[in-house]
This record gives sequence, C-alpha cells and structure tokens, in this order.
Amino acid sequence: MTMSTDFSGIPAYAGPPNQTQIRSRLRAVAELGVFRHAIPTTIGGFGDDFAALVKSHRRLGEACRDPGLMLAINAHLWGSVFPILLYGTALQQETYLPSLLSGKWLGGHAITEPSCGSDVQAMTTRAELSGSEYVLNGEKRYISNVPLADWLVVYAKLDGKISAFLVSRDDDGCNFCNDGALDACRGSATGSVNLKDCRLDAERLLGKVGAGTQMIQKALEYERAFVFAGIAGIMDWQLAEVVRYSRDRRSGGVHLGKHQAIGHRIADMKLRLDTVDLWLGECARLCDAGQRLTMASAQTKLYAAEAFLQSSLDAVQIMGAAGLESGSIMAQLVQDAMAGRLFSGSSEVQKNLIAALLGTGDAYRLNPQSLS
Repeated sequence: MTMSTDFSGIPAYAGPPNQTQIRSRLRAVAELGVFRHAIPTTIGGFGDDFAALVKSHRRLGEACRDPGLMLAINAHLWGSVFPILLYGTALQQETYLPSLLSGKWLGGHAITEPSCGSDVQAMTTRAELSGSEYVLNGEKRYISNVPLADWLVVYAKLDGKISAFLVSRDDDGCNFCNDGALDACRGSATGSVNLKDCRLDAERLLGKVGAGTQMIQKALEYERAFVFAGIAGIMDWQLAEVVRYSRDRRSGGVHLGKHQAIGHRIADMKLRLDTVDLWLGECARLCDAGQRLTMASAQTKLYAAEAFLQSSLDAVQIMGAAGLESGSIMAQLVQDAMAGRLFSGSSEVQKNLIAALLGTGDAYRLNPQSLS
C-alpha cells in the first residue's frame, strides 16, 4: 500500500453500527493493507517502518472519524499480530499471520478480568498442564474485538507465572460472548471470554512459560504508542470542521472566530494536535531505531488522551447547540475521548508508570524490576 491509498470508502458511520458493520469495516481496511505496515515482506507485510504505519493510520482516522475502528485495529495488531511475530515459533507464524494480516481472521488479546485491571499480577485465570495439553479456567472482561474475534492471545497463570495462549472461539470450553460489553467507542466491540476446562494442544502456548508479563508490557507499549495515530487524524478533521464553522457562523456582526475566546480555543486545539503528532513521530523513530519506548509510549498515551478529550470538549463548546444536535459526531467524539482516557491503561496508570521510570512512585516500590 502507498500513502496515496484512497480511504474515502471507509466514511464515518451515519448512526450506531452493529457488529456486522464493524466486522465489514475491519475487513475493508485489511484489504487496503492497513494490517501490513512494519511487517517483514517474508511473512506478507510491506517491509516498511513504523513511520509509515503512523501515516497510514492517521489518514484512515481522518477519513473515517471513528475512534472505535482505530481501537479495534490496534487491538488486532498489538494484541495478536505482533505478539505472534515477536514470540511465535516459525510454525505459529506460518499458521496464523497470513490470515491475520489479510483480515480473514480477526484477533486481539485478553488480559483484563472482573477484578483485575492494571495490576496484571492479580489475574486469577489459570492454566494447568494435563498430559500434553493445557487446561484453562477463568474469565476475561471488557476485551476489545471479542464479539468479532476468531483468535485471541489469552493470558493465564501457569505454575504461578503469567503465560500466553492462542485461543480460538471454536475451542471446546471457550465462549467469546457479549457479556460486559461497553457502550464507549461506538465503532468497536467489547465482550467477555469465559474459559471452563478449555483444553489446548501444547503448540498453543505462545512464547515461553512465564514470558507473559514481558509480552503484556511489550504489547501495551506498542498500543499506547500508536493507538492515537488514527485518532490524530480524527483530531485533524475535527479542527478543520471547527475552523470552517467559526468562519461561517456570524455572531455580533462578525464571524465567530473573530471573538478572542473562540480563536484561543482553536489555537489550543492546533497546539494539542501538533504535539500529539510530535509524540507519535518520536515513538515511530524509537521503534524504527530498535530502541525501547516504555517512557515515550506512556507519555504519548497520557498526553494524547487528555488532548483528545479537551479538544473534543472545545469543539462542542465552539459549535454550541449545533455540536449537541442528535447524531452530532462532535458530541459522540466527547464520549469516545472519555473512553480514550481509559483504554490501554488509564491516564493515572500512565502517570504512575512515568514516575516509576524516574525512580519513584508506587509502581516503582511495588515492582521496579518489571519496568527495567
């Protein structure tokens, strides 16, 4: 795919989408090659870099204006594609990656549980070795893509160590369901995974036993770094719409933007957008240079989430009642932006992580070695 790819066929939703529409959109972006960036050509990728991934996602976000779609894409990539690419055996890569890259299969990862969120060590889902098989029991909740997913990377404790397993919706003892669905980003689908004596062959173990904590950290670093690439495109569209409205709307005999209070809000929106772009570029640079991005990804997620929410509130404030009309995308973006402060780790979690990496704070005191 080149940067001239036309994303106009993935427009904004006219109303709340159903799961069939969401799946259709994910398959459509897969056909346009959105899943193939920063993936080697030897396994079906474009052989390009993370900078190209950011550009592609940003352009898609500007065209679709759908944070939920961007969240679903990122859950697929960082939850399933990249863990298999980084930790999978040659056989696992050959078995799973072609269908995941083409969009034939949709994926994600299952970490969160009813009583376990940011503290992954508190997870209670268990795996036991029984003969040559692994038996999984537990429940995952609020998992992106579950109603649509064909495969998930599911994390469970094996002998007290977090490990990763490749789980299919067709596995006996496994149920991908709509329980716990969230009405947050309307273009995404969340649900639960219920595991009751789910038996998996030995080759379904992804990576080494006990490598799950490292795999989760890596997946979340990528997700935090790039989940807002597409949303930056949405913010670009949002800013353009507000500028257009401020020129067309008349107030006190002058165009709305003439009023300093409005002009200053618009200037702040531009500053936030450009700062988000700078952080995304830094994360792409670090990845392309093979450097760690633990700190940069946490900073990117924290700043971008807060910036998206504030700019969405400003957009509605500038447009007034027009921004709150039934079906207004500006009003919907406020709700989406509120969800953006929570997914991939809340803003508070990012602050804890940043403090820990500076050598202080609760996260450092609790488990400093996991952040090295």
